[in-house]
Amino acid sequence: MRLIENELRARGVDPLDPATWTKPVVRFACPEGPAFAAAGTSAALSAVYDELLAPGGWIPPRGVGGTVPVRFPSTTDPGDTGWHIDGSYDVDGRWWVNVQSRGRGLLVLFLFTDVGDQDAPTEILVGSHLDVPRVLAPFGETGVFHGDVELPASTFLRPRARATGLGGDVYVCHPFLVHRATWPHLGTRPRMLAQPAIAQHHPFALRDDVPVCTVAVPRCRRAPRGLRRVRLPGGAEVAQHLGIR
Repeated sequence: MRLIENELRARGVDPLDPATWTKPVVRFACPEGPAFAAAGTSAALSAVYDELLAPGGWIPPRGVGGTVPVRFPSTTDPGDTGWHIDGSYDVDGRWWVNVQSRGRGLLVLFLFTDVGDQDAPTEILVGSHLDVPRVLAPFGETGVFHGDVELPASTFLRPRARATGLGGDVYVCHPFLVHRATWPHLGTRPRMLAQPAIAQHHPFALRDDVPVCTVAVPRCRRAPRGLRRVRLPGGAEVAQHLGIR
């Protein structure tokens, strides 16, 4: 956590001084270091990646990776709380996505702090990953800017879940899972997490034995909700390793 605190201080934010929390959210790339390398390459997560993407089907990360959005107690609209799926590859400086989920086999949420319902947790539409392939299929391999993906109204009627938990908890999600940040942050402390992608060696393929709406993700039917919560070896130990506890 010291590395994250250093990133904040470099941006004029003291995580211990509420007077400096003038923006609702601050983002930066996840720092590198032994603690983050240990968390991102843990045996517990590797086992889950093997189960969902098959052994040898994913590219091992060097650490946690991704971006770290730090959200501060605030009633100001941060401007980034719309429902969306994440883009996975760059096209002229914008993040695009295609039906084969090029470049992204999984979306992973690492909680670096305890996150409760009042702490602006990520909100998820459970099972929404099943709706996305039908929308993306007409764009073929070229894909589309992720902000232009128009989901059917029925997607937003799906059950909602919030990615709450303790520092050290990890949510492993289907890359097409529809999610959003929530606001206002009515808690008392900054909420910190990382949201990296786990890349796969080969793009997903449309199944040829069912309608175009289904994407064949190895063994994904073991997690039909589209997400799985993982406690890294003891959870508290990982949190302590990162300096959270």
